[in-house]
Amino acid sequence: MEKKINKNASLRKANSAKNDEFYTQLTDIEKEMVNYREHFKGKTILCNCDDPRVSNFFKYFALNFNFFGLKKLISTCYKSQNFDLFSQYDSEKAVYAEYTGSEKDHIPTDDELELKYFEGDGDFRNKECIEILKQADIVVTNPPFSLFREFVSQLIEYDKKFIIVGNKNAVTYKEIFSLIKDNKMRIGHRSMNTDFWLEVPEGAAYEKEDEGKHLKHIMACWYTNFPTKKMNEEMILFRQYNPVDYPKYDNYDAINVDKVTDIPCDYGELMGVPLTFVDKYNPNQFEIVGLWADKRDDNPIFIKGESVYLDDSHKNFVGPVLNGKATYARIIIRRRK
Repeated sequence: MEKKINKNASLRKANSAKNDEFYTQLTDIEKEMVNYREHFKGKTILCNCDDPRVSNFFKYFALNFNFFGLKKLISTCYKSQNFDLFSQYDSEKAVYAEYTGSEKDHIPTDDELELKYFEGDGDFRNKECIEILKQADIVVTNPPFSLFREFVSQLIEYDKKFIIVGNKNAVTYKEIFSLIKDNKMRIGHRSMNTDFWLEVPEGAAYEKEDEGKHLKHIMACWYTNFPTKKMNEEMILFRQYNPVDYPKYDNYDAINVDKVTDIPCDYGELMGVPLTFVDKYNPNQFEIVGLWADKRDDNPIFIKGESVYLDDSHKNFVGPVLNGKATYARIIIRRRK
């Protein structure tokens, strides 16, 4: 009973926090999904963080149901998700909808869309939602960022294919980084260097307005376990190693590389590269050794440098240190021979 209470409390916290609610724009969904057309044919798509009445994910797949040759489209949402992003209306019950297409692709009308109601609250971890998850082949959605670890963990547990939006910083979560390191999860087709302008609900902080939509610049990217073209493309390396441009860290036997494009072509030992390396990661070209930051727990994916005292705010620092100064987190890699 205690576990259930804690779970529901965490979900209510995520849903009540306006800054945790981001809605993906239709144009961004379209630009990414077109790359997976060959994987969609005959499949059941589940959007399990999406009110079918307003979700852009549901709209997109309904509009392209025949184009992709889908079998079924299912959309579910938590009961407190806003029916209208620009009102304060909250659904009294958690709803879901199943759609099997029509002769002509279009967004289903209210008459065509038969809403069904959950007995529970629509939490993606509830038994009702898990039973729906079992029916699905592919999950496509934008889950709450604060629940990203749990969301991905569930997808892995039930062996589901997925294309989801998440915070870029999620690559530093040990659960997520471990999947990337083992080539079980990767960045989607869209470049990690391209941030999102995501829609936020009424009352949340935003940075610009476009056709009535409140938009916020978010450091987010697509994550997937489908193969992508770039995962098999070798990076063209042209820089040559020299000890001046590639100094070694003070507390770890590896050279520092400031930009992914500056990885030297003639160096075969350990290198520390920016987190954006995962966007270009080709497991046939490079080996990921681990993640190096000021992590203090004993986990095999974390690299620990020699402990150093930098100042009162960096006592016993085990993260990257370069010329006596703490630097950004790094992924430690080496070239495959």
